[in-house]
Amino acid sequence: MKRYVLISCLGALVWLFATLFFVFFGERVLFSPGSASFFISLSLLISGTALLLWMITFLYSLFDQSKNAALTFGLIGTIVGLTFDAFSLANHHYVFPHLSDSKIIAFTVWMSFAYALYLIIPAVLNEWKKKAALI
Repeated sequence: MKRYVLISCLGALVWLFATLFFVFFGERVLFSPGSASFFISLSLLISGTALLLWMITFLYSLFDQSKNAALTFGLIGTIVGLTFDAFSLANHHYVFPHLSDSKIIAFTVWMSFAYALYLIIPAVLNEWKKKAALI
């Protein structure tokens, strides 16, 4: 049980880091969907997110050597993050006061990709760990 509380806290920290990034830099890195810069910005944000999630998940799997630790981290982190994001998006005028409605849509697009990565990356790392154990 203590392990799940730790993972939940780490998931909350990942969510907080991502949210604060967009609170402070969202105006500069998000562009309205349909604009010329939207796809480039989204691609760079997703690439950076994938790299950071890969590193965080890898570090967590070094810390927690239990079976399926990466999968547990990804699943619980996604649950925690999506729960917090439901409230932050419902109150986006308070959480992201400087973002226009079209930039909130861009944030939501990024967020959807980010949570897909939050599930896929731990699954890939878990499979690599299983294959490495067989060798």
